[in-house]
Amino acid sequence: MGPGTRQRDPVGGGSVRPRRQWPLLLVSALVLGGVVAALLGPDTWRAGCLVVGGALVLGALLRLVLSTRRAGLLRVRSKAFDVGVMLLAGGAILVLSVVVPAGR
Repeated sequence: MGPGTRQRDPVGGGSVRPRRQWPLLLVSALVLGGVVAALLGPDTWRAGCLVVGGALVLGALLRLVLSTRRAGLLRVRSKAFDVGVMLLAGGAILVLSVVVPAGR
């Protein structure tokens, strides 16, 4: 694509604009914040993992309630697939972050 051309939105027919991508930006920012918190040290890994898992569950809920056009780049496959994968991953991270015993 050359300068001045816009990428077309395959579902909505309009152009893909960053402000329409707020669901993905929100989920990505929370995941990044959780990863940073988890990497800060042995005392913060659990809180970081809880943030990452919560962000993925939030992404699943956003994908579920938002229209296909408003979901933006959270839309990868069908709605059921997207919600299922994010719920499974987020739920697994949440459960593991709670179940894993603290280091000594």
